[in-house]
Amino acid sequence: MSASPRTPIAITMGDPAGVGPEIVVRLACAPRAGDTPLLVIGDIKRLRGVADQLGLALTLFPIRHPDELGDRGLTPGQLAVLPAGEPLPPDLPWGRVDARAGAAAYAYVNRAIDLAFEGSISAIVTAPLNKAAMAAAGITYPGHTEILADRAGTQDFGMMLANDELRVMLVSIHLSLRQAIEAVTPARELRAIRLAARACHAYGIAEPRIAVAGLNPHAGEGGLFGDEDKAIIAPAIARARAEGIDASGPWPSDTVFMNARRGHFDAVVAQYHDQGLIPVKYLGVENGVNITVGLPFVRTSVDHGTAFDIAGTGRADPSSLFYALKQAEAMVRSGTEYRACGCNPAHG
Repeated sequence: MSASPRTPIAITMGDPAGVGPEIVVRLACAPRAGDTPLLVIGDIKRLRGVADQLGLALTLFPIRHPDELGDRGLTPGQLAVLPAGEPLPPDLPWGRVDARAGAAAYAYVNRAIDLAFEGSISAIVTAPLNKAAMAAAGITYPGHTEILADRAGTQDFGMMLANDELRVMLVSIHLSLRQAIEAVTPARELRAIRLAARACHAYGIAEPRIAVAGLNPHAGEGGLFGDEDKAIIAPAIARARAEGIDASGPWPSDTVFMNARRGHFDAVVAQYHDQGLIPVKYLGVENGVNITVGLPFVRTSVDHGTAFDIAGTGRADPSSLFYALKQAEAMVRSGTEYRACGCNPAHG
């Protein structure tokens, strides 16, 4: 599963009814700093239709395997497309939940994972999928992260959201708030702290400072507003420190992100999905990237959803996809591996 910087990066098209096809086309037609060969796993007719609608000159090359690219990097206005799953119907509507689109998006991701396992691609960059569309197709995964982790056969994984100002690791990901509170356990806390430190090392930070956000208001105020912070989170921080990780907290969540932006911490461990994503996305989804830590390959993603409200209108902003690709290229160049203990590529 090791790959060189000249091994192609695969971009999955995401839900075909969302903005994924448009942001992929816009990226393919724009100049970029990196020279890593690219390919898109998706539907060539959908991409062609978007390019025509936008009036963009885009030459699409159908391929069956990344080896067909050789060592060439396609120039702006050229894009290799590798199909997966069933061809999309020509009448697939934009901006609507559709089981056919959900099944296609799932097929694109699985094909990318297969290629990553065999070493034919150096990283996976994902455009957004739609959870309701996947559910309509009978696919029960709540998101990309869980698909990737299940296929990799690892429980030691996490989602980090990052931009130029913040790095945030989540203790739990796609759970209801009630379930997220129940997921605050010593083991999950320690895992998130370790993964946050590992991700910081990938960014070249030798001795990362990890801040852990509290679960309750004022981090529990000594037990006045709940005892999870004192009874569960604090002991996990102490365990991490005993392992040599510079972890601290739990800090009140209403100030810890601000202090991280000011340079006091290198990453923040957030206790649940919205606690961590709101501050990152408030700073702008166009410069955000979603990184799955703990996989045996590099995976980054845009920091936004399928945006059904603007899908098919030509108004999608590809900035987050550019940033996700930039981060993936940097990780590939550094030789970083997000390899988790017990990871079994044959799983799934």
